[in-house]
Amino acid sequence: MKKIFFLGLVGVSLLATSCSSKKSGVSAGQAQMLRSEVMKLKGQWDVSSIDYNKDYSIKPFDEGVGITCFVGSSWTFVPNNYTGSYSLHGGAGCPEKTQPITFSVDKTGVVSIKKIDEGEKAKQVSAGYKLMLENPTEDTFTLVQSVNADGTRIDIRYNFVRTK
Repeated sequence: MKKIFFLGLVGVSLLATSCSSKKSGVSAGQAQMLRSEVMKLKGQWDVSSIDYNKDYSIKPFDEGVGITCFVGSSWTFVPNNYTGSYSLHGGAGCPEKTQPITFSVDKTGVVSIKKIDEGEKAKQVSAGYKLMLENPTEDTFTLVQSVNADGTRIDIRYNFVRTK
């Protein structure tokens, strides 16, 4: 009877282990590769250019300012705690502002960004932005934001270059 109970316990343990490893859908190798891609973001970056359909007036990240205010903006990403910020430098009708953020990157390369106000915790913020990470290297990467404009999907490509 003890052997049957023990074998049953081992069977349940193996079943639970196999089910839980299948839930994540990410192998150890894939997780390591994703981690290395996310770590490439570590540091300070500037938006060198933004590519988009210029027929539309775009005000990114609910800042209430035109997209040109984001060209030259500085971004910091800290992957070990998934925090950072972006700074608009002002001038030419653009405000001077620094906005703290949290971010995450899923296994498909989708970057989720949340703006965090002073005293707020990321888990208290439900709104955010989803962008696709493209071509991360040690010195450049692109974030692509797809938005609906008059029923048409347009992509906004933020091209980043490393500054530090």
